[in-house]
Amino acid sequence: MTQLLEGNCSASSHRFAVVVADFNSDITGALLEGSLHTFRTFGLSEDAITVVRVPGAFEIPLACDRLASSGNYAGVIALGAVIRGDTPHFDYVAGECARGVMDCMMRHSIPVVFGVLTTDTLLQAKLRSSLEVLAAPLQPGDQAKGRVEKTTSESNKGAEVTEVVLQMSNLLEQL
Repeated sequence: MTQLLEGNCSASSHRFAVVVADFNSDITGALLEGSLHTFRTFGLSEDAITVVRVPGAFEIPLACDRLASSGNYAGVIALGAVIRGDTPHFDYVAGECARGVMDCMMRHSIPVVFGVLTTDTLLQAKLRSSLEVLAAPLQPGDQAKGRVEKTTSESNKGAEVTEVVLQMSNLLEQL
């Protein structure tokens, strides 16, 4: 018989860390609020969550790496917003941030989930960090991403990646 392993979003006794960039703080603040809201929805105690603020997206991987290497966390979330401008700066920052987060996850073998928005416009970033979508009641077991994307163009990536870190940390316990 085939064995199926999958994670769920149930609250656990684990601790989690959220690294959030201060640059584009209106956007990243909403992402953080979405993340914390989702942790609370699934029953995680606020004492089990550590929030670390860094100046910008380029600094996210270093903070994630330090947290992951501590052994104190079952998962880490990276939140930021890199919005395309008129120079190639966007490409360097977004690409290196993504690579650094992935490298950290593979090096420490814990979920380090990428919740850094990489958008062409401020409007796109606002739509992906909406607080309005958090007003609808979310029950444990609901998939925030699927529910939001089916009904509106708005979402909150902070909420979505928080479900991912919970699912992956629970899944890794089974592997």
